[in-house]
Amino acid sequence: MRTDPLHVAPPNPKTRRRVTRVVLASAVAVALGGSGVYIATANAAETVVPGRLQAEAFSAQSGAQTENTGDQDGGKNVGWLANGDWLRYDNVSIGSTVTARIASDNSAGGSIELRVGSQTGTLLTTIPVARTGGWQKWVTKTATVKAPAGKQKLFAVLKSKQGSDFVNINWFTLGATATTTPPTTTPPTTKPTTAPTTKPPATTTPTSPPATGAGWVVMDQAKWKAQVAEFNAMKMKPVTGNPVRVAEFNASCKVSHALADDPIVLPGLPGGSHMHSFLGNKSTDAFTTTDTLLKNTGSSCKPDEDHSSYWIPSLYENGQKVEPHGVTVYYGSRLPDSTRTMPLPQGFRMVVGDAKRQVATPKGANGQFWCAGAGGEIGRSADGNWPVCAKTAELTFHLTFPDCWDGVHLDSPDHKSHTGGADSSGKCSGKFPVAIPSIAFVIGYPTSGSSAGFKLSSGNASSMHGDAFLAWEDAALGHRVKDCLVQKAKCDTYGNF
Repeated sequence: MRTDPLHVAPPNPKTRRRVTRVVLASAVAVALGGSGVYIATANAAETVVPGRLQAEAFSAQSGAQTENTGDQDGGKNVGWLANGDWLRYDNVSIGSTVTARIASDNSAGGSIELRVGSQTGTLLTTIPVARTGGWQKWVTKTATVKAPAGKQKLFAVLKSKQGSDFVNINWFTLGATATTTPPTTTPPTTKPTTAPTTKPPATTTPTSPPATGAGWVVMDQAKWKAQVAEFNAMKMKPVTGNPVRVAEFNASCKVSHALADDPIVLPGLPGGSHMHSFLGNKSTDAFTTTDTLLKNTGSSCKPDEDHSSYWIPSLYENGQKVEPHGVTVYYGSRLPDSTRTMPLPQGFRMVVGDAKRQVATPKGANGQFWCAGAGGEIGRSADGNWPVCAKTAELTFHLTFPDCWDGVHLDSPDHKSHTGGADSSGKCSGKFPVAIPSIAFVIGYPTSGSSAGFKLSSGNASSMHGDAFLAWEDAALGHRVKDCLVQKAKCDTYGNF
């Protein structure tokens, strides 16, 4: 993440997206230290100009992130925009002239298509993008349009002949009063309470106020306090049978269905995503909410009390989809001290991995698919990016989510910034003071592979990612956290030692 709005772009613009996204957590930690201030909410004083539609006021987006801007009126701009990314603005009125405030430090350039109704809807105009001399060297582009009357759903669709980030957008004017309807997930401005621990009084207090705006979902604090009170009142089940002393329980899952939907990243946009293989709640689609998960409890996961939904990009071998024969969703703790682990609230969402990361994954690279079983890996695919397994082994992947949470938000604009890793001493502190179960997907595919390799619906092996939308019954999750994680005893799917 770029923390300085007057940054110097890396020498090779093709590396910009990968560098900024892969080192997100470490960059934030270095830039902020112990300040407890979120980059995403650290907002320079902004001059409000009537008629402007701020780029960050989107109702939905794909591929975008926000940052503090160096433009003259302050506030934020939207960046990390590449070919195929888009921004959506609901209920806007469009006049005969539109302008866009843009900046670019990519010589390849591209364009911004303004469309109504959908990403492929009626084209109003195309705004060309050329290098302006820096990511914060701003210019204003103007175009004449003939738009439908009344309130519209406006899409800004990014187009470029190359794959790296090519433009920042600060604002638009639409030749009419720029008003938008906030996304349905925009939360109330509830002030955070002290984040609890398993042993009151609580000592892990969120160190910054709730972030609000598009993408930030603030937790219902009254509901959370009730869940914490119930959790703190639970008595630990006595450990029996001499279990392995590892903080762990699991949900055992199979694929329930596949859709080109993503209710976390692209809510309300059926067919807007690459293909995903869904695990758990069988009702999951683009319109899934916490309420629908809790009301439609049919699941391909055990135990029955887990109504959550989990998903991953679909895998293809020789053009045919290969679904996992099973996925174990582990809930554990990688912290030296697991005794302060708290259960996750219903409606908690997070994503791990980067669907847009398209790089080579030769043998020994991070984020590898690997071979589980006797004989292990016996070779590599022709492109070097995939293992070839012995006939007695199978293709496997392991995704791990963070251990720590800000204690305030159920979700964030990038679906990652409300969670983070432990500090150098192995504790949840600073911006992420609340220890939570570290979720991990262990994904087994019924194939050994070949020299032809595989493809993910999101692209290369490096784009592997996972999403979790949690909807456990509070009591069932609370008892497992207390019995299995807090007292560090390995449990099975049903919470038994």
